[in-house]
Amino acid sequence: MFLQILTLLGSLGMFLYGMSLMSGGLQKMAGNRMRTFMAKMTSNTFKCILTGVAVTAMVQSSTATTLMIVSFVNAGLLALGSAIAVIMGANIGTTVTAWIFALSFGGSSWSLGMIAIPLMFFAFVCMSVKKYKNFGEFLMGFALLFLGITTLKETSTVLLDNEGVRTFLSSLSGHGFWSILLFMLAGAVITLMLQSSATATAITMVLVAQGYIPFSMATAMVLGSNLGTTVTSNIAAAVANVSAKRTARAHFLFNLFGVILALILFKPFLALVGITVEAFGFPNPVNVSFTEVDAATRASLEASLPYSVAMLHTVFNLITTLILVWFIPQLVKMVTWMVPNKGEEKETYRLKYIGAGNIGTGDLALNSAKLEVVEFGKLCRRDLAYIRAAINATSQEEFEKADEKLIHYEEVTDNVEREIAAYLSDVTKHELSREGQARVREFYRIIGEMESLGDSGETIGKIVGRVWAHGGKFTDDMRNKLNHMADLVDAAYEAMHHNLATPLVELRDITNSDQAEEAINNYRDRLREEHLSNIEKASYPYETGSFFMDLVNCFEKMGDFIINISQSVIGARRL
Repeated sequence: MFLQILTLLGSLGMFLYGMSLMSGGLQKMAGNRMRTFMAKMTSNTFKCILTGVAVTAMVQSSTATTLMIVSFVNAGLLALGSAIAVIMGANIGTTVTAWIFALSFGGSSWSLGMIAIPLMFFAFVCMSVKKYKNFGEFLMGFALLFLGITTLKETSTVLLDNEGVRTFLSSLSGHGFWSILLFMLAGAVITLMLQSSATATAITMVLVAQGYIPFSMATAMVLGSNLGTTVTSNIAAAVANVSAKRTARAHFLFNLFGVILALILFKPFLALVGITVEAFGFPNPVNVSFTEVDAATRASLEASLPYSVAMLHTVFNLITTLILVWFIPQLVKMVTWMVPNKGEEKETYRLKYIGAGNIGTGDLALNSAKLEVVEFGKLCRRDLAYIRAAINATSQEEFEKADEKLIHYEEVTDNVEREIAAYLSDVTKHELSREGQARVREFYRIIGEMESLGDSGETIGKIVGRVWAHGGKFTDDMRNKLNHMADLVDAAYEAMHHNLATPLVELRDITNSDQAEEAINNYRDRLREEHLSNIEKASYPYETGSFFMDLVNCFEKMGDFIINISQSVIGARRL
């Protein structure tokens, strides 16, 4: 008995590891193609739902889909309403996993579990070849998943197949609505304990297929697992940003509405599932007891009940989506009310998209890094306002106030660079595709250039500080020219932001940045010639002129850092 219990736990571990391995392999294979697909397929509600279905079916992970949704919302590429539509599609996409599990149970003649061990050989061969390593990882996960399900089914049958267990489960099933709530709680608890609604679904299929619980209680367990998986995502979002919280709340409200509706109309819902199952050629599982049928009917039920569970999972999510898709604006208002903005100032200097211990899988984790890099660029650009304030200060006190900001921003950019670099280091500990490795190198270079932009602001503050210390003063003409130089740098920032925020598949060239860089260089050259002429004419003191040209050169150097960032972005697109 003890060995059987350990075998049961081992089969659960094999199942969970296989699920993780398969999902990771799929995500790494999909990589950039999945990001491109999501960027292009979210123009209307119907496309958003299809996107959620397709992506979740591909990666076998609604969590991975949710992470990408949050990333697009935070980047401003996807409105919250569209994100909710994608979540609806993701919920439908998760039912594909249930159908795959049903196939693994199969009939009496064969199941997908039978090919699991032979498949491991081909998986190992693929994993030995670098080009096919990710595909091999997917195959190995696929094999382990179904081998785990098969072992789980066989072991649980031996452990549970006794009269005492049947009597106990029957007693739990005989209390009407309270039994429904009890099995719902069981489904939610299993999902929370194993951090996988897929595992809860597989366990439900085992219990109902072997006749341990009636189909009505299996329905309750599926409803509970749908609630349990939203609790998991909300716990994960508890320490995340506002958009992540709102997305998690939307997921919770979607499933909560579906569960409440199913409970209120439990008998009609069961009848609908039964009719749908019959329409697909399976026996109606509703109100059928294993003890009341002959051996042939029992065998037929045992083979078809896993498909019935998959069907009820699908019907539940389809009905909920068909109803709530018309109320997306109301859902947006509700989650916005549930998770209000904390205020711009409070979150200005916090990482928004990475951290909280959530690394994710390989290439998908780089989406969050990309968003943080875009935000880092905005932070650097805000520093330009304090540079202008320092240059245009009319009093020592006014200058010192601006200089404090420049020093603070330099510290902030140092910290942001350090934290993003630490995140990238954690990401590289996971398996990455060749494109993913190139993107990491690109991000390292970009954050280094952005940190240099922060240093430039502090350097400009020090130069202006020396002007005040020496009792000097820039002429109005000097200030106007420095302000124009700042305008040119701001235009370069605008081009840089466009290039950073634009999906690589849509970024054709960086002509905008090239032109901005050329404008800065040309104006620097013009000011240099004018400076030499003014020195000859003694139009202003030599020392003041030197400080003036130092500032011009700092601005030009900032232009170099900015163009380097755009070049890194377009370089990644050519891979």
